[in-house]
Amino acid sequence: MSIGFVILLLVILTFVFILAGIPIYISLLFTGSLSLVALGLSTDTPIATIAVVNSIFTGVGNLPLLAIPFFMLAGEIMNRGGITEKLIRFAMLLIGRLPGSLAQAGIVSSMFFGGITGSAQACASCMGGILIPAMKKEGYSPAEAVGVIASASTCGPIIPPSIIMVVYATAVGCSVGTLFMAGVVPGILCGLVLMFVVLLRDRVVHFPRRVSKATWKEAVAICVDAIIPLGMPLIVVGGIMGGVMTPTEAGAISAVYALFVSLFVIKTLKLKEVWGILLQGVNSAAPLLLIIACAKVFSYGLTALQMPVIVNDFILSITESKYMFLFMVTILLLIMGMFMDGGASVIILAPILAPVAASMDISLIQFGLIMCFNLTIGNITPPLGYCLFITAKIAGVPVEKAVKGTLPYMIAEILTLLLITYVPFMTLALPEYLGMSV
Repeated sequence: MSIGFVILLLVILTFVFILAGIPIYISLLFTGSLSLVALGLSTDTPIATIAVVNSIFTGVGNLPLLAIPFFMLAGEIMNRGGITEKLIRFAMLLIGRLPGSLAQAGIVSSMFFGGITGSAQACASCMGGILIPAMKKEGYSPAEAVGVIASASTCGPIIPPSIIMVVYATAVGCSVGTLFMAGVVPGILCGLVLMFVVLLRDRVVHFPRRVSKATWKEAVAICVDAIIPLGMPLIVVGGIMGGVMTPTEAGAISAVYALFVSLFVIKTLKLKEVWGILLQGVNSAAPLLLIIACAKVFSYGLTALQMPVIVNDFILSITESKYMFLFMVTILLLIMGMFMDGGASVIILAPILAPVAASMDISLIQFGLIMCFNLTIGNITPPLGYCLFITAKIAGVPVEKAVKGTLPYMIAEILTLLLITYVPFMTLALPEYLGMSV
């Protein structure tokens, strides 16, 4: 039996397990262990048990991965501390009386919130819980409200800090800070494109428009309230750009900053609530880290079986054009995002596809943005679509109707993805300007 056939069998088996409803981490751990057993048998070396344990340890023992629970904890603290509402009010002040003003404010506030938590699911849950009922009350259809908020939540993992970027950087060994800086322009561009789609949709469905205007005194108060939560992304991005702190240190500082502000500055959080928030932060981060650990076993096993070499040879036998390669990768990742968690997909695919990209002279930073943006769109595509299901549940609409609401925004995001894919300047200009190696 050839190695190529064994690899194909293991990959198919993994997807069969996942589609059968077996938890992703168990599927990855089992097939990853099988791949190491196959390697041990083919080389007559009993390495499977040692390799499994070592892969799990190195999978979660990587220092940059500590940024994930820190950023998740910071987002949980800021949400429980009532800071989300301050961001929404500030976004509504910036939007003013534009057509579809509440939808526009939802997009802007999601960009702000994404710059704090780095998680699409957290953004969909927090923003959706506040804005979807408000949008329905103002006259938006539930499907349209879901479409706006679910799509806007995908901007979060592109604007730094980003959890999925930390996972990618760990998987391929590139700089987390450089990847964060590369995500600034694409993330803002994604938000602006979604806002433009709202303007186009307004011509068709005629969204409600705000008629009231904040007084000068109210505007000043809203801006002052927003300074505190907006200080966090400034600290994170500014600290990394200035070389003062690593992304992991930035995550720890952001959690401490959020806790200090909520307890002692705006005083919206009580000391007795902190333990519950810490437990919730652990519950949020643990499943992702468990998937990463088990995906590392899967990735290590397939890499040891020379899958990257086989894939590289196979792709080069089809095309030597990097543009065609990127198109093939885009289709693959969009499909993967429909069925598998983004973090697991990155751990599995990045070590396999990144060497091929490097051989075609594609920057690993550029390729990382393509992968992360691609898989983030999977949050609004069924059947997995975490953000789609979260917002549909909040709005109380069937998923089928929610999909129709997200469709115009999803198409716009895919077009934005293609722009980022084929115009590297969009992602690499800022890190290059800052003197970072891309």
